Amino acid sequence: MQPDAGGPDVFVHISAVQKAGHDVLREGARVSYELRTGRSGKMAAEDLRVD
Repeated sequence: MQPDAGGPDVFVHISAVQKAGHDVLREGARVSYELRTGRSGKMAAEDLRVD
């Protein structure tokens, strides 16, 4: 994902998308999220809310 305010892209694991009740994220979808440190130590989007 690319944040509205600019900055680096944000990694989204498919499990976070599925937890939000979706199979895929459509290009251009508006998504709210919380940044968290993932298992690999990298930042990832969690607690997705797709508008």
